[in-house]
Amino acid sequence: AALRADATEVEREAAAILARGPVFARGLWRIAAADVTSGNRVRLLHDGAETFDAQIALIERAAQAVVLEGYIFRSDEVGQRFARALGDAAKRGVQVRVLVDWIGRMGTRRAFFQRMRADGVDVRIFNPPSLRRAWLGLVPRDHRKLLVVDGTAGVTGGIGIGNEWRTGVLKRRAAPWRDTAVLVEGPAARDMAAAFDHMWRRSLGVERRGRERLMTRRSRGAHLDPATHEGALVGIVEGEPGRRRVARALQIQAVSAERSIWIASAYFAPSLAEVEALNGAARDGVDVRVLVPHRYDHPWIRLLTRRYYRRLLANGVRLWEWSGEMMHAKTSVVDGRWVRVGSTDFNPLGIAINFELDAVIEDATLGGEAETMFLRDLENSVEVTL
Repeated sequence: AALRADATEVEREAAAILARGPVFARGLWRIAAADVTSGNRVRLLHDGAETFDAQIALIERAAQAVVLEGYIFRSDEVGQRFARALGDAAKRGVQVRVLVDWIGRMGTRRAFFQRMRADGVDVRIFNPPSLRRAWLGLVPRDHRKLLVVDGTAGVTGGIGIGNEWRTGVLKRRAAPWRDTAVLVEGPAARDMAAAFDHMWRRSLGVERRGRERLMTRRSRGAHLDPATHEGALVGIVEGEPGRRRVARALQIQAVSAERSIWIASAYFAPSLAEVEALNGAARDGVDVRVLVPHRYDHPWIRLLTRRYYRRLLANGVRLWEWSGEMMHAKTSVVDGRWVRVGSTDFNPLGIAINFELDAVIEDATLGGEAETMFLRDLENSVEVTL
């Protein structure tokens, strides 16, 4: 009888594992309008230097198309390196398109982008100010960070193109910003390329935000065959103004989490609903940890973030402040299996106002790596207590 009971338990666990593909796909589609694909290879990129090397390698091997979207694109050493790689790709016949946010590119002279255009790169600036637009065009911003090559491989995360992520901003602060990205190879790269096309058309004025409002089709990922899918399951979540997709994903994960919710957020000013979701999970025995910066590129943000400390700590959420240079990551890992890497911070701008992009990944191996990375970051952080 004991053997039969053990066998039954193993069968239940196996069935749960096999079922996770369609369940994950349906859930992400319903809360975030994101299709899920299987058969992806994923790799965490732990800092700016590693991310830049991976991105340049992708550009150099491109045969058909390169698309690059970023909030920040500076003309410093890092920016010059990317400009050369993109120009060389265009000269060898690759279609190269670059989309840069108008506010994010402030400080970068027009001549820098004009030289890229002279090399054959199609450069567009997203949402310049205009008297004919709501809020004078100052919001929403394109806060996404995305590179896709040939529709087969892509990189996304919180890392912009600039020296901040390589050597730091000021000479007296030579350490680079702490940040994370993810390299995705496989079918999800097509979704990443499609996400870029959505924003490219918006920059041309031929596609409005809220494109999902009239969508009638069902999730393509809901029909994944759980017995045959291999590799990581990846959903690309396109954050749009007013949609709150990543916030809903966090709340659903807080409901389903059994062991842990670990979050790194550069500009942490969550809504009351997000605070309640984290507090509720912590009160129910889930290990909830949040890592935020101690030193900010905008010092006043620290005062705003600290307003949430007491309410979280009193309910069992644990908080750490990063001890080094600016901690700019936007990641989360739940139960060591579900990983989010992207551009969305938990604050009103990231969740509800700007255009954002996040990869939500179901993969136990990547989840273990993300937890190891998070614990290593805590070693360079100070825990905050009441």
